[in-house]
Amino acid sequence: MSYLELRDLQKRYSKDGPLIVNRMNLSIEKGEFIVFLGPSGCGKTTTIRMISGLEEVSGGDILIDGESVLRKKPKDRGVSMIFQSYAIWPHMTVFDNIAYPLKLQKLKREEIRARVEAAAGATGIEGFLDRYPRQMSGGQRQRVAVSRAIVVRPKIFLMDEPLSNLDAKLRVSMRTELKRIHRQENSTTIFVTHDQAEAMSLADRIIVMYQGKIEQIGTPREVYRNSATRFVASFIGTPPTNFFTVKIEKAGDGFIAVHPGFKYQVPPAMNGALAPYAGKEAVLGIRPEFIGLSPAMDRGESWICDTTVDFVEPQGSYSIMVAHIGGEELKIVSSEFLDLPVNTRSALSVRDAMFFDPDTGNRIGR
Repeated sequence: MSYLELRDLQKRYSKDGPLIVNRMNLSIEKGEFIVFLGPSGCGKTTTIRMISGLEEVSGGDILIDGESVLRKKPKDRGVSMIFQSYAIWPHMTVFDNIAYPLKLQKLKREEIRARVEAAAGATGIEGFLDRYPRQMSGGQRQRVAVSRAIVVRPKIFLMDEPLSNLDAKLRVSMRTELKRIHRQENSTTIFVTHDQAEAMSLADRIIVMYQGKIEQIGTPREVYRNSATRFVASFIGTPPTNFFTVKIEKAGDGFIAVHPGFKYQVPPAMNGALAPYAGKEAVLGIRPEFIGLSPAMDRGESWICDTTVDFVEPQGSYSIMVAHIGGEELKIVSSEFLDLPVNTRSALSVRDAMFFDPDTGNRIGR
């Protein structure tokens, strides 16, 4: 039995309004680190607010450890929520901020101190218990919020974009800390973000959401290498996937994908899946890092066309090249040609590609 289960979960903000969360079904096992990933307005935060009891449920059910929690108050659900704004009280010391939920439980003073000190030790702020939030950095205040969530020993941690107010360097270090704390506490965690780098680095499984629905559930590698829909392929990866509308044409025993600017030889393993699309259009997706450049104009088996590099965007360990094929923009990631001059003529090759149905957006041959 799953530790947390969502059954046909729905949310509307008015009787005849749109479904913000549309019949969501999800099972989460104890100890998993789950990340809800998607654009603003896709229903991520609304979902965890329903789990916590901060939002009413319009339909469906939420079960924690096999028991429905719909009739339980937020304080009785066994969950702790960490907010984007930290939500720590400026007039209280760090100790009192962390201890506050324990005082509401009317625990003994000795137990409160022991648990606060343990939680502060887990997050590395044991030396700041007598300080006030105004005397602390953003990262330290975030640790206070995490400590307050830990101290009640919840069944489930719910984190609503908790790192979005931190600078880029601190976000990276706090990601590591959150993962460490998750493992140390053996907790079950749901983390909400629109930042794919956070999702890829933290998650055991990623729940990709779009317009109130789950687009795909999988490990970071699965959603990246085996994207279920065009939306997932476009949302996961930086720069995003290049998409081209192509016509699938028969060529001997196989197929070629024909575009005004290139021809791509379909791998034999895709012949069966693409057979129904013969003579029809499909969408070809090519990730920027699966495109090869050859300024020496070497044209091997995976060559598709020649092009000119219009722009180069240095990124340190790699560069992003911008070119055009048949009037459409193409982005290429290369760690080999970091300082390629603009207007360099190059041969392009493709190591791997994906196909999508032009109407449904679903992956073909997945």
